[in-house]
Amino acid sequence: MDRSYTYIPYKDTGYFSHLVTDYLSNSETARPFFLYQPSAEGLSEAIADRAKYPINRKALVSVLNKQYTKLNKYDKVEANIALLADETTFTVCTAHQPNLLTGYLYFIYKILHAIKLAEELTTLHPGKNFVPVYYMGSEDNDLEELGTFRYEGEKYVWDGDEQTGAVGRMKTAGLKPLLDKLFKTFGPPGSNCDELQALLTTAYLKHDTIADATQYLVHELFGRYGLIVINPDEAELKASFIPVMKDELLKQEAYPIIAGQIEKLGVHYKIQAHPRLINLFYLTNNVRERIEKKGDTWVVVNTATKWSEQELMDELSQHPERFSPNVMLRGLYQETILPNVAFIGGGAEVAYWLQLMTLFEHYHVFYPTILLRQSVLWIDHTQSQLRKQLLLSTEEIFKPEVQIVRDYVSANSTDAWQTNEETKAIETIFQGLRQKAVSLDPTLGSSAEAALAKMRRQLTTLEKKMLRAEKRKMQTQLLKITRLKNVLFPRNSLQERVENFSEYYLRYGSAFFDVLKEGIKPLADQFLVIE
Repeated sequence: MDRSYTYIPYKDTGYFSHLVTDYLSNSETARPFFLYQPSAEGLSEAIADRAKYPINRKALVSVLNKQYTKLNKYDKVEANIALLADETTFTVCTAHQPNLLTGYLYFIYKILHAIKLAEELTTLHPGKNFVPVYYMGSEDNDLEELGTFRYEGEKYVWDGDEQTGAVGRMKTAGLKPLLDKLFKTFGPPGSNCDELQALLTTAYLKHDTIADATQYLVHELFGRYGLIVINPDEAELKASFIPVMKDELLKQEAYPIIAGQIEKLGVHYKIQAHPRLINLFYLTNNVRERIEKKGDTWVVVNTATKWSEQELMDELSQHPERFSPNVMLRGLYQETILPNVAFIGGGAEVAYWLQLMTLFEHYHVFYPTILLRQSVLWIDHTQSQLRKQLLLSTEEIFKPEVQIVRDYVSANSTDAWQTNEETKAIETIFQGLRQKAVSLDPTLGSSAEAALAKMRRQLTTLEKKMLRAEKRKMQTQLLKITRLKNVLFPRNSLQERVENFSEYYLRYGSAFFDVLKEGIKPLADQFLVIE
């Protein structure tokens, strides 16, 4: 398909926090909170240092081989799993919860970013291998978030059929009514429609749990690129994390370490997440609840489960899979089990990772290069034609609608509605009157200022009315601006934070991913617009 790629600095879009833009620009206020710059040079440093932090590669490969037993074979995936046994192989990781049907478009974008970066690093560093990994946050229990997606503006919600606990462990049996409702809206019939419906049916109605369904779906979408999907909810993997979990349960050292970093970061930026005294959940098939210490006893909130210290240590050593890190420890666990050099996340993820560097140092765990995931705006042919008809540049469409309308009216009107010259003339006259009044009586200065302020307000009101009259003359064109903004920025948000990949797969098939991958520049730190 014909397409063009435009790249816009993130700071120019108006959709990213000061912390993120300061991080990308290596500002003095952000620099103390990370180790490696998000650049080719920073990654080279990270790769050199990563070799000093060995992991249990045998356990990693063993778990992956087990998880891939029932999945379709892709040569690149099998080769990458085998490569992970080699000390010269590293991972490029992104992480996300198992959102139903992947949730939002950015789920897709962050995975493709990891794939593209792994390819580029393999080229830049001969003799080393880099494997893209999607780390599934299968233990998250936020069903309200994970069970929701949108298709063509309609919101689809799965209530979990009254299941509780980690969403990844929830059974998929009750999803058929929701999928049936969705499939009725698919069309027109054709290969893309048939492929997607078969893919989603197999994923969610022929796999037992949400985690298994998500692993299958992501594998089928991206296996041809060599992407590894890992579900970290495994006893063999969590065994490597026992020392940190033991320390968290007995000493609660993470809280003061992270709190100290938050205090420093909070001087300049909004804090993304806060630690708890114990940053672990207890996890069983229908429970994921916080662990708290009360006196000499550890309890699981909202349950009758409790332990003495010895009972707790026995439980941890015998069943490490029953202990689940929260957001403050999740990255630490990830870097304990993966030979990772780069983590790719959204703005919120970048923000909370900048709170954690000292925690990694404390536990002698590798702290990776943090990269902002690729953001993308997809403009189809119809929208492109409308943009060009309105004479809007790609950069201009990111402006607020009110500003675009005002600029459009200014550029396409006779300026009859503007009162700049008249206002200047009146200001000159009033200043002369003020000087006359003050020369007669100095106390009249305030009265003159008040009269001038009143006139300014009246002129502003008049100009607004004149602008509305000018807008009425251009109503057809201004409605087109509104329509374009609503399509490209649904719900006044970025397209990638609202829409689902299925709409695009139905139109373009798997070529959608190829076009995205081609346009992604993993180290450019720019917003990608595909038209």
